[in-house]
Amino acid sequence: MARKINRRSFVQQTSAVAAGYWVAGGVSASESKSANEKVQFACIGIGGKGSSDSADAGKSGDVVAICDTDAKRLKGAAKRFKGASSFADFREMLDSLGDKIDAVTVSTPDHTHAVAAAKAMSMGKHCFCQKPLTHTIYEARYLGELADKMGVATEMGNQGTSNNGLREAAAITQSGGIGDVTEVHVWTNRPIWPQGGPRPESKPEPESLSWDAWLGPAPERPYANGYHPFAWRGWWDFGTGALGDMACHTFNMPFAALNLRDPVSVQAVTSGHNGESYPKWSQIHFVFPATKTRDAVDVYWYDGGKRPDADLVGKPLSSSGALLVGSEGKIYSPKSYGEEFEMISLDGKPLEKPKVDYDPSPGHFREWVRAIQGGKPAMSNFIDYAGPLTETILLGNLAVWAAAPGGEGKKVDWDAKNLVAKDAPELATIVRSEYRPGWELAGNVASTAPRRRRMLGRRRG
Repeated sequence: MARKINRRSFVQQTSAVAAGYWVAGGVSASESKSANEKVQFACIGIGGKGSSDSADAGKSGDVVAICDTDAKRLKGAAKRFKGASSFADFREMLDSLGDKIDAVTVSTPDHTHAVAAAKAMSMGKHCFCQKPLTHTIYEARYLGELADKMGVATEMGNQGTSNNGLREAAAITQSGGIGDVTEVHVWTNRPIWPQGGPRPESKPEPESLSWDAWLGPAPERPYANGYHPFAWRGWWDFGTGALGDMACHTFNMPFAALNLRDPVSVQAVTSGHNGESYPKWSQIHFVFPATKTRDAVDVYWYDGGKRPDADLVGKPLSSSGALLVGSEGKIYSPKSYGEEFEMISLDGKPLEKPKVDYDPSPGHFREWVRAIQGGKPAMSNFIDYAGPLTETILLGNLAVWAAAPGGEGKKVDWDAKNLVAKDAPELATIVRSEYRPGWELAGNVASTAPRRRRMLGRRRG
């Protein structure tokens, strides 16, 4: 049986943050901005989450450049950020204004997260990137390695990481408050966009949209209704489905509590998919081996209306949440971000929360700015937290891909060190894809996984 860890070990692990990242490099004193200096931000993607991310940047420093493939959005943002230069292509923005930029926010569709973040970090820019950190598993590993190499401050936009409720629940779990946890259930109300259908009929590109820049590294295809500005999440070439959209939130508290990285196997049952769009629903089983601090853990993911048995908590389940099942009790969070939770005995009675210590957050975006200014790294930095969390989550999509077209996939045995699906070479192109010329990953980080050609059998053009 794995030993429980004490509070000091917990702080070291979940702030790691402070240990591995800060000691290994982090932001050097000579390169960091002082607390009295204004950070010069560039914002890539200023619609959707990009609207709030750019607003946070404007409150934390000066926004000197904005970038979006939609000219209408750019025009609106230019009114908010007087004097900021406007661009449709982040490559042009960084090449022309690189010396004026300290930090970059990336709030684009998933498929451009890694190429935008990598280019910025390769130029020494600090980087905040929306969740999921990347589109593929390999990219998540790559961005962590690049952040380490460049010594920049980073953070992923899974805002729940800064909630005190999440940190308290993680601390209680790590202190043994519900005993040895061997079972976790996580579920979401996503997708809330069309998913599971064929590629839509081609349409003329909107005059305001730079379609080629929107495609970025993705395979070429004609514009169609249902990609921009929101429903791109349901397409394999652009998004990461229900799992990628919400698991960086709903999976976050269990991940922090149990260090759920490097699973050894994953298997999915789904409604089936056509290689174009994600399935209408999926259930995924992750197996995590025992570590020095906990026993082996089985994690079950549900989306598209699927949920665990409500008997596990003794009442109707919320539409999105997480449940940790321990040998002495349970922790149930009925929210997507882990900000609220209750403790339940094994026979369904309420338990009093024990008092535990945890490191409160000054605010999610503020954690990143603090790191830029020479403070300790954000909890959800790319190296120690966001990268490993994203790898774990996107491994679920590897299993979802393997479940096409019939819906029941084979068990995928996973070699986390080398990013290889054992005995499943057909999945290599989901682990690591190729990019259109001119949109490759910048940074020249040593390869973590063998490069394979993209052979997904998808239609081109």
